[in-house]
Amino acid sequence: MSLPIVTATRYVLPLREGGSLPGVVEGNDLGTYVLKFHGAGQGPKALVAEVIVGELFRRLGLRVPELKLCELDPAIGKSEPDEEIQELLVRSAGLNLAVDFLPGSFGYDGSSGVPDNATRAKILWLDAFVANVDRSWRNTNLLVWHKELWLIDHGAALYFHHSWMSAEKFTGLKYDASDHVFSTVARAVPGIDAELAAAITPDLLTEVIGLIPDEWIADGDRERYLGHLTARLADRTAWLPGGAR
Repeated sequence: MSLPIVTATRYVLPLREGGSLPGVVEGNDLGTYVLKFHGAGQGPKALVAEVIVGELFRRLGLRVPELKLCELDPAIGKSEPDEEIQELLVRSAGLNLAVDFLPGSFGYDGSSGVPDNATRAKILWLDAFVANVDRSWRNTNLLVWHKELWLIDHGAALYFHHSWMSAEKFTGLKYDASDHVFSTVARAVPGIDAELAAAITPDLLTEVIGLIPDEWIADGDRERYLGHLTARLADRTAWLPGGAR
């Protein structure tokens, strides 16, 4: 099983939120995507986190825009007049990550009436599990589209892989739920802990880790991701929001 592959046919415009400078592109399948570049400052590991976390969340019933791999021809970059963007596009020739563009969506501000408390607790538990530090009111990384909540931008999760801290250290890494956009439902999280933990099987983790293209990952790192996530799942005492089970 692998992510679908499209080819970028036109670079439309940059999205200047954050430092990675993603851009909107059109694909040869007539789709429009937010393209995240392997040549950006955060490197391919941010794309690895996007795939593992986004696809894990999707399989557990949350809405994540469809992810695809996108081939980028360096010729597209050479025609870009902005030197910074041109350099990024040329440096990112090859496979990048395409996230389905949701036209007309808007950032979640708490006023839309979604999601329900059970879904909020689920999102908080999963963010704590993958150590996603980027879901605060300063930057929710949540969109409302067609009156439904969509989760985006998971490149800051799984930050253990930047220095490859030990699985033991990652397992005991506490999670600051007080800064999370859904911190008010933290007390409900222990009540769903057993159900969510049981749903994340080794086969499921192996499946989502297997979606990462070889170009973005070093030999042996798939096993390391599996080992770190399995260890954190097995001992949730340190990081579980809302207290011990």
